[in-house]
Amino acid sequence: MTDLSPSQRTWKVFKRNKIAVAGMFFIIMITLTAILGYLIMPDSTPMANNMTIQLSVKKPGSAFMMLRLRKTEPVDTANIFAKMLFGQPSFYRDIPITGYRYVKDSIIVNEYIGAEDKPERKAYFAPAGGAYGLKTPLLGGWGAYHRTFWLGTDVYGRDMLSRLILGSRISLAVGLMSVIISLLLGVTIGAVAGYFGGWIDAALSWLMNILWALPALLLVIAISFALGKGLWQIFIAVGLSMWVEVARLVRGQVMSLKQVEFVEAARSLGFNNTRIISRHILPNIVGPILVLASSNFASAILLEAGLSFLGFGAQPPMPTWGSMIKEHYGYIVMDSAYLAIMPGLAIMLLVYAFNLVTVGLRDAFDIKSQSTRI
Repeated sequence: MTDLSPSQRTWKVFKRNKIAVAGMFFIIMITLTAILGYLIMPDSTPMANNMTIQLSVKKPGSAFMMLRLRKTEPVDTANIFAKMLFGQPSFYRDIPITGYRYVKDSIIVNEYIGAEDKPERKAYFAPAGGAYGLKTPLLGGWGAYHRTFWLGTDVYGRDMLSRLILGSRISLAVGLMSVIISLLLGVTIGAVAGYFGGWIDAALSWLMNILWALPALLLVIAISFALGKGLWQIFIAVGLSMWVEVARLVRGQVMSLKQVEFVEAARSLGFNNTRIISRHILPNIVGPILVLASSNFASAILLEAGLSFLGFGAQPPMPTWGSMIKEHYGYIVMDSAYLAIMPGLAIMLLVYAFNLVTVGLRDAFDIKSQSTRI
């Protein structure tokens, strides 16, 4: 591998770790699913919040006949990009039924109430008519179709698959923004402390040690109290709780590199400190920073899930995996434990995938292990 560039050599070593590559492809698959979001979700309404209380806590694979009535009030049509980001308010009202018949300008249905209750007969005015399999009835019309809830429904009758998909977007967004914030702060503070040393290093190291001594979850909760509840507040709170690890790593790496020959040569050529740090030192410690960033991504997902479970994360009806566990953890002792297990399993798999990638990156950037493979 001596004829390869450093990036090519790193990628070649990384590819040898098949488990790490599998973890990377799993992360890519989840990321694509999160980006497409509403375009592939069964429930494309904003926040996947289309409630059908009659269908509360239905098992995975449950199928029901639904009566679809066009709403009388106007609903704006979102373009494809707006729908992908924010969803499309429903044009229709869905009613679970067990049977129906059409009489003149009305449709008479047996409305589903519950598994142990007798269906209730109701009539709806629908002068435009309709048919079975018609999912897009005209204004005043109706349609009847079978709908399958592949992962069941939650306690409010919302589609679990849709909320899990949307929850992945929240987890990945929190992880990404938190890592960006932590890298910006950590790399800057760590590089300044390690390069200049003296009283600057002592002051910044004292600050890092104070924050390092605080439990991460308690620190995030304290910052959340100060900033308030919400998604953007979680971005900032988790990011501010993770920069110390990055700063300590960068400080040590910069201290070990600032006396080497190429840095001394840069000083002798009259380059300023900013150029030396950004152009000559930091590019040589990208490997350890990427490894730590991957590890922090997994930690940020766990922190966000913990905050949502405690009620400090994104607020309802926005679906997050942590809040989904909180809403349904009481069902673990019942026959509907899957309601809490599925979001918990999603958190476990995503965090495990990032940990696998972290191990792969650590081996790929390990110069000593690369030398033994040549």
